[in-house]
Amino acid sequence: MDEVSLNSEPVYDDEGDEFEIEGDCAMTEYVGQTGIIQNPLPPAVGMEFESYEDVYYFYNCYAKEQGFGVRVSNTWYRKSKERYRGKLSCSSAGFKKKSEANRPRPETRTGCPAMIKFRLMETKRWRIIEVELEHNHLISPTSGKFYKSHKTLGLGTKRPLQSDVAEEVQTIRLFRTVIIDADGDGNADVDEGEFGNNVDHSNQLRFKEGDAQAVHNYFCSSQLMNPNFFYSIDLNEKGCLRNVFWADARSRVAYGYFGDVVAIDTTCLTFKYEVPLVSFIGVNHHGHRVLLGCGLVAGETIESYIWLFRAWLTCMLGRPPQTIITAQCRTLQASVADVFLELHIVFVYHLSCKNPRKLGGLLEFEAIKVALSRAVYYSLRADEFEATWEDMIQHFGIRDHKWLQALYEDRKRWVPAYLKDIFLAGMFPNQQNEVQEEALADLESRNSRFVLKPRYYFEFQLEKLYTSDIFKKFQREVEEYTLEETRDYEVSFDTSEMEVFCVCGLFNFKGYLCRHALTVLNQNGMEEIPPQYILSRWRKDTKRTYVLDHGCSGIDINNPVHRYDHLYRCVVQVVEEARKSQDRYKDAIQALDEILNKVHLIEDHPV
Repeated sequence: MDEVSLNSEPVYDDEGDEFEIEGDCAMTEYVGQTGIIQNPLPPAVGMEFESYEDVYYFYNCYAKEQGFGVRVSNTWYRKSKERYRGKLSCSSAGFKKKSEANRPRPETRTGCPAMIKFRLMETKRWRIIEVELEHNHLISPTSGKFYKSHKTLGLGTKRPLQSDVAEEVQTIRLFRTVIIDADGDGNADVDEGEFGNNVDHSNQLRFKEGDAQAVHNYFCSSQLMNPNFFYSIDLNEKGCLRNVFWADARSRVAYGYFGDVVAIDTTCLTFKYEVPLVSFIGVNHHGHRVLLGCGLVAGETIESYIWLFRAWLTCMLGRPPQTIITAQCRTLQASVADVFLELHIVFVYHLSCKNPRKLGGLLEFEAIKVALSRAVYYSLRADEFEATWEDMIQHFGIRDHKWLQALYEDRKRWVPAYLKDIFLAGMFPNQQNEVQEEALADLESRNSRFVLKPRYYFEFQLEKLYTSDIFKKFQREVEEYTLEETRDYEVSFDTSEMEVFCVCGLFNFKGYLCRHALTVLNQNGMEEIPPQYILSRWRKDTKRTYVLDHGCSGIDINNPVHRYDHLYRCVVQVVEEARKSQDRYKDAIQALDEILNKVHLIEDHPV
């Protein structure tokens, strides 16, 4: 089973109102005294237990067998005081706080990373979700060292689990409790019927008969056709498909050009479509949506999302985007923050869709809807938004409205006034749903010239550089210069650095300068837009070859697999270039025939 990894510890769960307790918690009082698991299996992601205490008992038995102690590093509680998540670590994890005593105790911890994390699932079982088995210090069961966590383990009777490998695997897969009855026959008590009849649908994809095989066949055939096709499969403890991810070679190459801003589309999950599809979406040099990978997930859980995001990041060679745009969802938010560290995370709130559902019960619904839109979309600065929001709350007496409170708490991730320092490439707040053919748009950009009604030389400049669709958008922005502005916009211009900034923030939102900034540049005698505001991602003269190239270094010509892969990549590059015109196609066919004849001659007369 593939492993799910969590690098950070989100304190809050999807239900909200939880808190966390950290530190060394005494757990020995909870350990059962009915027996010890002898030669226990190592902990693994996907193991399930009936209780929090059973997880501790199992890990403690494993620790005693290996020769290390256990302590509770973290326990998360809901507001109802119910535990829902935990972390058990090696007793050498972390470091002690520095003491100001005259004779402080010597440091015995080493910052050991060995640990397990586990959480309460919807089935009320506790599942291990992350495992680290490696220690950074020597461990030995024969060292004779005593650990506090092992204190109560010697009181019971040792009862071995099944020694047969097949039975061992089955026992762990169907584990209800790790505490073995001393009066039994040495086997773990498992109610197979109960387990089999209560399927955890969040733990496997709900495919129809033959679907899983069809998916696998598609992945295999796609990779045979193009070795750069990437896919990853996550199986649950019963060997059923839980999550899958795939991306073709073109998507992987496109990410190299347009991977600065990526939107994670979970529409199919939100609206409960039959296919639980998650898409990674970018925007290309025409401003069109481009697919950067797809996944199917068993459920909207942190574990599934984290697995999917890690698979996508692996596919893209570990290079995260600068900005990720997602729907507002606590589960999604926690998963993105866990995998993609140190980047901008932006939410998209579909106010027009949610207004009727969330505010429809209020008496002044229509007036509140208008006031909310004005506060969000007409505020140029954060302080202006804050003041307008407060006026709305007071005027309508809706300070205690929970949905509006949640909106306000997340304001820095979705209100435009807070996002003006983040480049969004035109993907916020919405993108058009139509996906146009990039090749046709490329052709139109190369062959078309616009009939300009120039107001600035800037238009001539960008008409030569940008693709048709992006230039049209820029031209519409310029044309609005003739319209009378209904408000003032503050524009700052640094003549020494040639930097211009407008309070409207259009450049980071859309990727081209606004009419307000262009006016200031024009008034200061600037005939061309400064080069830092000419983005290569929009240029039509940039050569983009959609062939994944990892370079030729490391090719072993004595290895037939290396020879095949290298030749394949070279030929695909020829195909990409030759398909662009009839003349190129004819020349390529002729050249390939000549090469094939030469290769046949070499085969006929080996050296």
